[in-house]
Amino acid sequence: MAAQRVVITGMGIVACNGLDVPSFWDALQNGRQGIGPITLIDSTAHGTKFAGQVPLDNLALAGGDRKIQRRKDRFVLLALKAAAEAVAMANFPKSTDGKPAWKDPFRVATIIGAGIGGLSTIEDEYKTLLERGPSRVSPMLVPKMIVDSCAGDVSIVYGAKGPNYAIVTACATGSHCIGAAFHHIRHGQCDAAICGGAEASITHLGMAGFNSIGALSKRNDDPATASRPFDKDRDGFVIAEGAGILVMESLEHAQARGATILGEIVGYGATGDAHHETAPDPTGAGGAGCMRMALRDAGITPEQIGYINAHGTSTEFNDKTETAVIKQVFGAHAYKLAVSSTKSMTGHTLGAAGGIEAIASILALRHGVLPPTINLKTPDPECDLDYVPNTARKVQVEYALSNNLGFGGHNASVIFKRFG
Repeated sequence: MAAQRVVITGMGIVACNGLDVPSFWDALQNGRQGIGPITLIDSTAHGTKFAGQVPLDNLALAGGDRKIQRRKDRFVLLALKAAAEAVAMANFPKSTDGKPAWKDPFRVATIIGAGIGGLSTIEDEYKTLLERGPSRVSPMLVPKMIVDSCAGDVSIVYGAKGPNYAIVTACATGSHCIGAAFHHIRHGQCDAAICGGAEASITHLGMAGFNSIGALSKRNDDPATASRPFDKDRDGFVIAEGAGILVMESLEHAQARGATILGEIVGYGATGDAHHETAPDPTGAGGAGCMRMALRDAGITPEQIGYINAHGTSTEFNDKTETAVIKQVFGAHAYKLAVSSTKSMTGHTLGAAGGIEAIASILALRHGVLPPTINLKTPDPECDLDYVPNTARKVQVEYALSNNLGFGGHNASVIFKRFG
């Protein structure tokens, strides 16, 4: 079978600066962030007291069904909410039970991961274990905490019976899930896929763990400006929660049913640094190899990329290393293309980042507006590219590349193309 073109027909998002795609896109265009004091936990004892929280207390589905809410960890509820928007946007024909009337449900994949998974469930049930004994631990502990719950639950809700799994590669998770789904469709194994990432790690362990390695910003006096990628005064990333889910299809499948096509995915790269548990390889070999792999996969030259949605975490080493890697791959063109980090507005959503930033990239191509890197006031001399500082830019580009890099040396690059 000839390689299939793969297109995006649905997108769903839950982020601290937007609870759906329209509100998220409005926030990106206007440089609006969603970072503020933590209310999910008592942060008094923590060195960092702010995060990118989704402004929803009740994430129950099915008209406020609290039973569903009790049976699912928060990261799964975020994924279910984003998936509902994405599937609705894709507008598949409905069967009598309200689920999509798939032509063949065994050719519909569900690939959704998380970097950490049900951390709040683990904390709560461990406390129960210590205080009340093993017999009082919830029978829902395992299904609530395991990372593959997102993929499993989404597939159940929508009757998707094809490849069903979760990839776990820290902050590269969402992009790797999208890349895997892309290959399933392109190689003719599937007609469609629901894919992306979700995360909800604003918990005591999550905050303590990232603070203990000095990864988080401690700008407690001004949380709104704490996420400042590529800025000389950056002091760490801002932890955030959220979910980003795509519906992808073969072009043939989408056109046959008259779907609205939002964009096209054309290339994917995945490499490893083989260097360190948490620090990027200073030579940039893994990251450079990943972007080059994606370019080869797409069959395009570096000069055809007009925009990069950078990993851009606002940490000392990531930002200057990613800048150097972009220069390695793109040479003189690195100074001609636009680069921005939407984490300046969303915070770092860990395993959800790839899904959320894929949506930002697709929207940028579709609407001819490049989202800014806000809070970029004092550029780092080692970060000397065009980071679309502080204000969105109206410019039409044909190709966008989205980078995500994870602890463990996991690298992912996905290339999107404007459709039409």
